[in-house]
Amino acid sequence: MASTPSTMMPLGTTAPDFSLLNTVTGDTVTLQTLKSDTATVIMFICNHCPYVKHVQGELVKLAKDYQPKGIAFIAINANDVVNYPDDSPDKMKVVAQQLGYSFPYLYDETQEVAKAYQAACTPDFYVFDKDLKCVYRGQLDDARPRNDAPVTGKDIRVALDAILAGEPVNPEQIPSIGCNIKWK
Repeated sequence: MASTPSTMMPLGTTAPDFSLLNTVTGDTVTLQTLKSDTATVIMFICNHCPYVKHVQGELVKLAKDYQPKGIAFIAINANDVVNYPDDSPDKMKVVAQQLGYSFPYLYDETQEVAKAYQAACTPDFYVFDKDLKCVYRGQLDDARPRNDAPVTGKDIRVALDAILAGEPVNPEQIPSIGCNIKWK
């Protein structure tokens, strides 16, 4: 299990638009149809990565806590499914349903969206404000599969709470760590 840090997109970057398959509904969706007028969380995740598996329950809780407050959540998988068939769209749908994802789980077949976001690992997290400007990128929290830190989502929760309070998000942010995106 190689550890890859996120590349940390520059703060203030506008979220790149996309049009991707929602593996649960079978529809093609865009950032413009999914974004929130409050804040939008974009997560690069997958099915097989032990770092993602370690935090899946918290991703569900985080979305359920903040979606009622107007925050949108979007999960994207950009892994090469030829070499990593566990990350295929049909298996993405199964995982989303089994875990009760209340957010769309999108498939980035060309990997162009992951490249546009400078995503490097799974999980990789981004928070965009109402104007789709990046205000947070980095880790969910300090928990990793091989440490005893609790999975709380605290780093993203602090960023979202600041947005909801109308306060600036602290620019001191820690990169996420995970498996590298499986590039073609």
